[in-house]
Amino acid sequence: MAVQTGLGEPRGPWFVSPELDPDGRGGRNPAGGGRDGTAWNWRRRLTAGLAVVAMSTGSGALAGGWVAGRGAVPGPAAASAAPVPAELVTAAEKTVPGVVSVLVGGAGGASASGSGFAVDAEQHIITNDHILAKGRGGPVTVELPDGRRFAAEVVGREPGSDLAVLKLPPSAGLASLPLAKPGATRVGEPVLAVGSPLGLSGTVTAGIVSALDRQVRLGDNRHRAVQTDAPINPGNSGGPLVNARGEVVGVNTAIATIDGNGSIGIGFAIPIEQVQQTADTIIGKGG
Repeated sequence: MAVQTGLGEPRGPWFVSPELDPDGRGGRNPAGGGRDGTAWNWRRRLTAGLAVVAMSTGSGALAGGWVAGRGAVPGPAAASAAPVPAELVTAAEKTVPGVVSVLVGGAGGASASGSGFAVDAEQHIITNDHILAKGRGGPVTVELPDGRRFAAEVVGREPGSDLAVLKLPPSAGLASLPLAKPGATRVGEPVLAVGSPLGLSGTVTAGIVSALDRQVRLGDNRHRAVQTDAPINPGNSGGPLVNARGEVVGVNTAIATIDGNGSIGIGFAIPIEQVQQTADTIIGKGG
């Protein structure tokens, strides 16, 4: 059985923005030297850092550790945080009971952990394929919100879309999550990312849809993704990104990092249109 270790280094394959050179550079300095050149160099270094987008599988670095280590004291603006909209509270209450932790243990000590969610009454679970790949085909265990654990059947995998479908016995009794209508997601709408970052099950973070149809690369494959600023960290992989109505708009799959130091507010989710199509195909073939 895989073990969730909580803290550690981010692990997994890397995403690279297709808009940048393979080495992560943004091109040559168009401004020459002087102040403009200095500003451009700063932007180049920042962009180069953003070129590395890490899979959010397994356990990873604690994103807030750097700030805490600096001994920063929150100012008045931080102390007076905006109130959370009531509809997001309701959406979280509806979503958390259908989200699970996925634990994969492989041969030779290989292991991985992530998240998943129920999509129907037959107890089918959607998650990321890269979690299973990291576990090297080992046994899959799913932990429910109430702490119960079940051995999961792998119904099917689709590495090209980074999706996989698991199945639990009927006794699991998970509540399925509703899926958003295709094409209904809008830039600027509030969303929640739900999952088990760093092994902390049932974690909910809030943000907005930052962009649609954002292209990212996974190995040799390019994917159109939903971009969000809802904090996503290692272990959120496979968990749902839901709107204020509690409908799944995507499957969280990757984060952008600077030097591998955790979430910086740029995350990516597989859009619901692709999720539904792939899941229907897998379930239709595998039962």
